[in-house]
Amino acid sequence: MGWLVTIIVGFIVGVLAKILHPGKDNLGFIMTTLLGIGGSLLAGWVGQSAGWYEVGQPAGWIASTIFAVIILVIYTRVFKK
Repeated sequence: MGWLVTIIVGFIVGVLAKILHPGKDNLGFIMTTLLGIGGSLLAGWVGQSAGWYEVGQPAGWIASTIFAVIILVIYTRVFKK
């Protein structure tokens, strides 16, 4: 059940990141989900290590989306088509 929740949360965060990032992102369903999962993992590690928030707080969603946007910006800069 944990993997399913991770995939769903990753997809939601990935979609939010794509909405917030201007420009055309040619990412499909799988890459959008991986983007959101990566943003969530990075935000969870940084945010909880720094003591910014605990597991399950709404700040985690915000941080996950922000980190996913950062990953998307880096991705579009490196893999410009």
